[in-house]
Amino acid sequence: MSTPIASAETSAEKLQQIDHIRMAVRQLCSKFGEEYWLDMDRTLGYPTDFVQELTKAGFLGVLIPEQYGGSGLGVLEAAAVMEEVCRSGAHAGVCHAQMYVMGSVLRHGTDDQKAAYLPKIANGELRLQSFGVTEPTTGSNTTSLKTVAKRDGDEYVINGQKVWISRIEHSDLMVLLARTMDRDKVTKKTDGLSAFIIDVKAAEGNGLEIRPIESMINHHSCELFFDDLRIPAENLLGQEGKGFKVILDGMNAERILIAAECVGDGRYFIEKATDYAKERVVFDRPIGQNQGVQFPIARAYTQVEAASLMVEKAANLFDSGLPCGAEANMAKMLASEASWQAGDTCMQTHGGFAFAKEYHIERKFRETRLYQIAPISTNLILSFVAEHVLDMPRSY
Repeated sequence: MSTPIASAETSAEKLQQIDHIRMAVRQLCSKFGEEYWLDMDRTLGYPTDFVQELTKAGFLGVLIPEQYGGSGLGVLEAAAVMEEVCRSGAHAGVCHAQMYVMGSVLRHGTDDQKAAYLPKIANGELRLQSFGVTEPTTGSNTTSLKTVAKRDGDEYVINGQKVWISRIEHSDLMVLLARTMDRDKVTKKTDGLSAFIIDVKAAEGNGLEIRPIESMINHHSCELFFDDLRIPAENLLGQEGKGFKVILDGMNAERILIAAECVGDGRYFIEKATDYAKERVVFDRPIGQNQGVQFPIARAYTQVEAASLMVEKAANLFDSGLPCGAEANMAKMLASEASWQAGDTCMQTHGGFAFAKEYHIERKFRETRLYQIAPISTNLILSFVAEHVLDMPRSY
């Protein structure tokens, strides 16, 4: 059940490289202050210029091999990028999918697909920001999805519905999961699903309807309706009927990266709370002198640092090609809970001022809450650990 500690070690040289990456990301993010992100939140805007800057600097192409114009680095370095984005007060949800969705094309795409898409994703000519998986009636029960893709000569015809598909209005491509064989005809419930690369701009208005969803945070999520959308058969990603594996391969990277974002959020909240506790004077003394204020901040700090270690371990395992499903899931759960606790502590430390938008805390508070639910809920992570790590009976 356990993994040797040596497999999760990070060399001094790699740590130095990561420090340089962190510094560079921090410097880039400093050009987009918290007022910028407050304006994006108020107007439901998309930070196009910020995403372009990240792309131009090569940070969104960290995981793309050098032969395709990327940096050819690992998830550990990518996690450092996402953490620093969130720690700066920015919202990494506007662009993080580019990293892990790209992995599906890299691992399962044909040579032609990789040559056609990856260089353009690396240089920013194309954006691959959306994963079309979740449906209104199935939620996390992915193997029961109902969107269908039927082969018709040299094309597939797609019909169905997706929900909570983020950033699709700001993406050129989407990886879509659809059923290509009836569920009652497969021997394994994970069979019969296929992944496809969708040209979003070509599809919209020609069988694809996109409807934005008003939500608690500015996550640019939409509902999608497919009505006889025709796509070339060559857009199949991986083997027909084996699309669940295509999607699954990207999930560990996704969970590690989002865990890193939560660590960034947690450190953001702790820095805010600590600074305010030292500066805010009530009853002729800084409120940070009171243990009732000190202790929750110190506890939040401890929890975030512990989560950070699990993120590092999971990323090292992933980059070494070793099994990391349990570690990726645990990192995501621990980090999302730690960031939420840090956010709650930061709110409590600021008191009534925490609700004022000018302090920026309430926006980040809303944003970090999402990650106990998406892209996988805490309960499903606990079920995974119980079944696959502790060898307990399957609960569903």
